Amino acid sequence: MSNYRKAIKRIDVSTGDSVRILRELQEMSQNDLAAATGIPQSTISAIENGRVRLGVDRAKVLAKALRCHPAVLVFPGWDVEHESAA
Repeated sequence: MSNYRKAIKRIDVSTGDSVRILRELQEMSQNDLAAATGIPQSTISAIENGRVRLGVDRAKVLAKALRCHPAVLVFPGWDVEHESAA
């Protein structure tokens, strides 16, 4: 375990917030994201509003369409502490 760096929480962002933020940064509507993923727009809306859990399978599909790592969606707000190389 000594090879792992400790993760710390940087900001308080929900999973739905992270999906919405990344979608908006890509200038995509919910309908655009639905078309790119095959996930119904109503489900994307429910995820963004915290009414439906994201889940691993949806995280993988959304991450591919949003061009990010699934962990960005599943663990929003977490970052790895920077360690000195020296």
